[in-house]
Amino acid sequence: MADKIATRQAYGEALVELGKEYDNLVVMDADLSGSTKTAMFKAAYPERFFNMGIAEQNMYGAATGLALSGKIVCASTFAMFATGRAFEIIRNSIGYTKANVKVCASHAGITVGEDGASHQTFEDIALMRTIPGMMVVNPSDAVATKKLLRQIVEMDGPCYFRVGRAAVPVFYDESDEIVLGKGNLVRDGSDVTIVATGIMVNEAFEAAKTLEAEGIDARVIDIHTIKPIDGEIIIKAAQETGAIVTAEEHGIIGGLGDAVAQVVVKNAPCKMAMVGQLDTYGESGKPDELREKYHMTAKDIVEAVKSLR
Repeated sequence: MADKIATRQAYGEALVELGKEYDNLVVMDADLSGSTKTAMFKAAYPERFFNMGIAEQNMYGAATGLALSGKIVCASTFAMFATGRAFEIIRNSIGYTKANVKVCASHAGITVGEDGASHQTFEDIALMRTIPGMMVVNPSDAVATKKLLRQIVEMDGPCYFRVGRAAVPVFYDESDEIVLGKGNLVRDGSDVTIVATGIMVNEAFEAAKTLEAEGIDARVIDIHTIKPIDGEIIIKAAQETGAIVTAEEHGIIGGLGDAVAQVVVKNAPCKMAMVGQLDTYGESGKPDELREKYHMTAKDIVEAVKSLR
């Protein structure tokens, strides 16, 4: 496994690479380019970068205008301010018009860490899932971030792209195939399936290794595209293993767990458990300590699996 890299870092690097190929790619930011890593694109293509200030609603409105004029727009800010403060603009301007805007939000989940409860959003995936036609993507590592962002830029239409603040293990190899809308079978298994997204994919894999030592054969699936979700891989897992545990750095209300449950209950009912932020706010602290306190670790996935047996 390679060194740890934050998915926001990979996002910034990918923007520069894509900027070379797409001269109609425009990047916008709400005065957080150093944190979201869009400053890399600004340095390379200053004429195609717009700092809109601390005015997220205005930024996404302007992004819509640029997109409807033929630009591909990646507009970034923290997830809390994108999906929270600017929800109505994203819904009515971007979603309703099917504008080619990519809402690329960073600093999502508990691993925002020291910024505390006001910045730790656990509702963003839930909110974006409700917007008709909005794709929702949550990559697990730096490799997945770059591969998926390229595909998002190449497609026409709105997308919510979620990246994080903290450095996380690089899970995938450059040669691995990662395709929008298709879940990745990370590890096969016959006793239970762990369906994870984002940084919890690595935790799921670690949990599977622990379970293997205890005689439990766990399948691990990376659902990086939460909407539209890959129902086929989930139904197959439910039928073959008979139990599913979901794992996400997001609230269990409206997130991956709910999305998977909707597929399972309609097509292949089985036992389920969910690992994620419970119905509570976070707090300021070190990311790893917070994930432990709020039960988003490999250990918690192991316990969830055992609760179904």
